[in-house]
Amino acid sequence: MTLILSNEDVDALLTMPECIAALEEAYRELAFGRGTNRRRSDSLVPTASPDALYALKTMDGIAPKLGVSAVRINSDIVTWPQRSGTKRREKIPAAPNSRWVGLVLLFSTETGEPLAIFPDGYMQRMRVGAANGLGVKYLARQDARTVGLLGSGWQAGAQLMAVTAVRNIECIRCYSPNAEHRATFARATTETIGVDVTPVGSAEDAVKGADIVMCATNTIDNVFFERWLEPGMHLSSIKRPELEPAAIKRADRVVIHTHDAAPMHITTPGLIVPDKEEGKGWNLMKEINFDTLPTLPQLIAGRTPGRGLPEHITCFLNNIGMGYQFAAVGAVVYRKAKAQGRGREVPTEWFTQDVHP
Repeated sequence: MTLILSNEDVDALLTMPECIAALEEAYRELAFGRGTNRRRSDSLVPTASPDALYALKTMDGIAPKLGVSAVRINSDIVTWPQRSGTKRREKIPAAPNSRWVGLVLLFSTETGEPLAIFPDGYMQRMRVGAANGLGVKYLARQDARTVGLLGSGWQAGAQLMAVTAVRNIECIRCYSPNAEHRATFARATTETIGVDVTPVGSAEDAVKGADIVMCATNTIDNVFFERWLEPGMHLSSIKRPELEPAAIKRADRVVIHTHDAAPMHITTPGLIVPDKEEGKGWNLMKEINFDTLPTLPQLIAGRTPGRGLPEHITCFLNNIGMGYQFAAVGAVVYRKAKAQGRGREVPTEWFTQDVHP
C-alpha cells in the first residue's frame, strides 16, 4: 500500500529537533559519498498574464542508508511584485479554491515502489529551518543568546524554531516592512517557541548587537549589508540574494549549502525571468566563487573547520535547496506515520504497471 499524507499529518509527525537530527546524519552520509542529490531544475514559460510565469520545479535525491529516494515537484504560477523597495518572488495560489501545488514522492530503493505521497508545504519549511539551524549549531558562538530576524513570513517561523533548538536563545528582535504583520508574527511565534519575539521598526534595530542574524525573506534584492556586521556575529540566510556580497567577503568563515550555484533554468526563447535579471536574484554574488567554499555536509562531517575565534564573523548561506533533504526527512515522517497509523493507504498498484516502461 502507498501512504497518502496531508500537510497536517506532516506537521503533527515532524518536530524541529527530529528534522535537524535527520538532516545532520544525512549530510554526514552525503559528505562521504553515500547519497546523491540532483541539482534543482526550473522550467518556465509565459502565461496569459504579462505579470506572471508558469514554473515547473523539480529536485530529487537518494538516501541509501534510509532505503528511500524522493522527488519534489512544484507546479507554480509565479510573480515578482515590488514591495517596500525590494522586488519579491511570490507564488500565486491559482489552483482551485486558492491553493498551491507542491508534492513529494517517496520511493523505496529496495523495490522501486512509491511509499508515500504528500504535499511539500510543511516539510520544505522545516528542512530549510533545520539546515540553517545546523549552520548555527556548527558556526555560531556557544554563548550566543540574541537573535535579529529579518522577515516575518512562512519561512521565518521555522528559522526561529531551529535556532532555539540548537542555542539557548533569550532575546529575539524581528523586523519586516509590514508593521501589522511583524507584530502578529511576533505574538504567534513567541507562543510557539517560548522565547520573547519583539517586533522592531527597522532592520538596523533588529540586527544591532545580535549574536545571530537570520534572514528569511522572499526578496530577490539584498536585505543585509556589510555595514551591519559586528565581531562575533553569525550571519544566516535562506536564499542567495539576501546578503550583500561585501558582507560575505568580510566574514572569517563562510559555509554554503551546496556547490550548485543556481538551478538549471529552462525557458522558452526570449523569455525574461526577473530572478535572472542583471543585479537581481541568481545574478547577484557573481563575484563569489561557490566552487571554492566549503559546504554544510563537509562542515558536519569534520572535513572543514568551523568557527575559529569568538570574535570571528561566520556565515551560512543556504544558497539552494536539495531534493536529498526530502528523502532524509521524508523517511522520518513515513516511519512515524506507519507506526502511528496516520494518513490514508491506497493500492500501490495505482502507481505501478505491468507494462515495461
